[in-house]
Amino acid sequence: MPTAIAVTGADMALPAQDERTLPAVVLRDIDTRPLEQVLNELQLLLEHHGHVIVVGSRTAPTAVQRRLHTLRSLLESDRIALFSPDLPPLGLAVLVRQLRQLASCDLSPGVLASAGRLLIHYIHAGALLGSVARLDRVPVDLKQHAKSWMPGTQFAVVAHPQPQLVRLGPETRLDGPEFGTWMLVAKGQLQSDWVTTTLAPAWNVQGLRETPLPAESPNWWGTGKVVEFCTYLPDLSVLYQLVTSVRRGSCHWCGIDVIGDRCVFCSAVPPAPEGTPALTRGT
Repeated sequence: MPTAIAVTGADMALPAQDERTLPAVVLRDIDTRPLEQVLNELQLLLEHHGHVIVVGSRTAPTAVQRRLHTLRSLLESDRIALFSPDLPPLGLAVLVRQLRQLASCDLSPGVLASAGRLLIHYIHAGALLGSVARLDRVPVDLKQHAKSWMPGTQFAVVAHPQPQLVRLGPETRLDGPEFGTWMLVAKGQLQSDWVTTTLAPAWNVQGLRETPLPAESPNWWGTGKVVEFCTYLPDLSVLYQLVTSVRRGSCHWCGIDVIGDRCVFCSAVPPAPEGTPALTRGT
């Protein structure tokens, strides 16, 4: 069976991009349900799929993060990867769907788990906001903060890959992807079509779709007056080529195939070169 892609919230399980996209396993209310119940659920996943990649948000409640680490510890398993990339809610859901697409391919669990760290570089995630007074995910200077209290003021923001924040106006420009992408848009309480009619053409997106706003988005962006957007690579063939073109190695601790210098399953890093003083070796 293919590696299971699990998420901690239903909003992270977007509709399938194509017929090969595997469904996400939603670990609902893992911080409030009885520990034994959630433990049995995760153990069944492991028995059925062999490996599980759990994708969560860095802004998830502390109780959720603690429960995930407790479950992994109790199962004493290096076959559970906990992955929490630094992305806004919509961008995180898009990345999860890309992993679900790749899970249908002939990628080993370690390579699939490592793929998330690679694909995140091809995602541009941002939002149009009615206020930045409570925004703490992107740097906001005092002048922008003061202008956010002016009625009707809107701000265009990119949170990833590089922070950008500009007051919306006729000449507003945001640096976007330099390759062909699709755009996913989620509208909140802000009434504006700037993202779909101005930004999307400026970024030369090849396709555009809309989806409901994730429940976590108002908290993440500091306001419900938001139109969240994310550009991404939609084609499975392109994603697969990107992942398989990267050099892979084997984790020196658990032996699983990986991309990069850290195993997503056991968290081991390559040993320091021979002759490196013990006190200066990486962790």
